[in-house]
Amino acid sequence: MSILRQVGATVISLHAAGDGIPDLLVGYRGETYLLEVKTKTGKLNELQVELHSSWRGRAIQVVRSSEDALRAIRCTDDDRSTAC
Repeated sequence: MSILRQVGATVISLHAAGDGIPDLLVGYRGETYLLEVKTKTGKLNELQVELHSSWRGRAIQVVRSSEDALRAIRCTDDDRSTAC
């Protein structure tokens, strides 16, 4: 997503990896994020559900818009209880 690069994030596409691997690897302000890109009505497939539930790192975020992607990298865990 170009919007992520515009705010200074490093973005690597992983979508070709398959096997439930999230679509994007994003680095922003010293943190690493895994983002799964879906349409408004898109659903996780079985492999994705399995990986999301077993992943031991930072939660994999499902994003459906550019705004979702920005929110995913800009809001810390502490911020999520407020306006994020």
